[in-house]
Amino acid sequence: MVVLCAANLYDGIKMADQHLAEQLSVLVPVLYVDPPLSPLTPLRNPETAALLKRPRLRALAPGLARLTPVVQPGPARRGLTGWTAVLARRYLRRATARLGGDVRAVISAWPQFPVFSSCQEDVRVYWAQDDFVGGASLLGLHARHLDVRERAVAAGADLVIAANPLVAETWRNRHSQVRLIPYGADVSAYRAVDSAPLPGGVDLEGPIAGFVGHINRRTDLRLLEAVADRGRSVLLIGPKDPGFEPERFAALLRRRNVRWVGPQPFRALPSYLRLVDVGLVPYGDSPFNRGSFPLKTLEYLAAGRAVVATDLPAIRWLSTDLVTVATSPRAFAEQVDLRLGEVRTPAVMARRREFAATHSWSSRAASFHEAILGPCAQSTTAGQ
Repeated sequence: MVVLCAANLYDGIKMADQHLAEQLSVLVPVLYVDPPLSPLTPLRNPETAALLKRPRLRALAPGLARLTPVVQPGPARRGLTGWTAVLARRYLRRATARLGGDVRAVISAWPQFPVFSSCQEDVRVYWAQDDFVGGASLLGLHARHLDVRERAVAAGADLVIAANPLVAETWRNRHSQVRLIPYGADVSAYRAVDSAPLPGGVDLEGPIAGFVGHINRRTDLRLLEAVADRGRSVLLIGPKDPGFEPERFAALLRRRNVRWVGPQPFRALPSYLRLVDVGLVPYGDSPFNRGSFPLKTLEYLAAGRAVVATDLPAIRWLSTDLVTVATSPRAFAEQVDLRLGEVRTPAVMARRREFAATHSWSSRAASFHEAILGPCAQSTTAGQ
């Protein structure tokens, strides 16, 4: 089996971890491990209360199981990360023993908790999903402490898999084995987007520019405001950080041409994207954003929608004219105007979908699987 120590809860907003786990489980049994959870977490997030109940190891689907480690309060707090790692290692050891079989690899997206060798795995992979140190303040973490912990985790890995070209370059200066495998798209989920049920609560006039994702300090509100200033309809889909620009965001929502529908389950996204003509990637220029891979870019394309994005290394890496790059608010709004004025023909939609299909999660899972097998094969050959 493969043990995937994920950065996000499995039943939260569907992120890269869940997508990879589902597709990888087609190739090899997967144990999905939630990030270590504090017993106090339900006080600020009541939806997690059920996770504290047993069983904490359970089957999700054929070839896919889930483990929820519950540790002490403040698992990511300085001075407690070491103890969190000790408890997490114990959980992993016991869970894999109960499931039986050999552990081919541990893929860890935990930059703070070293858990390698706890399952007698053949291969240890650190999954560098983002520039975590660059985004430490956004994550509420201490940058220097996080840097030390992340380097220690990576030092124990046979391989570092980076999700972003800039992050890959950073780790190539630190580790001898680094591979770039960016995020992908669940292409099948958006295949019938134009016949998906229409969602309620959206009374915007078309055409519509839409943003799917977290609204927080990564978001450049100036770009959304510039689009709205031109009278264009703007649909916002996703959770909002309450501490991020509350007054400014409230003012944006007071406009008659802007609607926010809050967080939505992944299964509902096709319905909302049915309404959208242009997908927006309005990220500001920051170390964390430069070291990220906006998953929504490929999802918009999988839905056959045009895309306007800010200038990020991951966007440049895609190297396609199907994504329009613009950085300043004026240029961003102008490009959105142009894309909204275009006719969405079957031919251009097919081209977008074909491009997204070359970056599917199934192909990314195959790349992960091949990367895991590579070190195994080399180890076996060396032992002969």
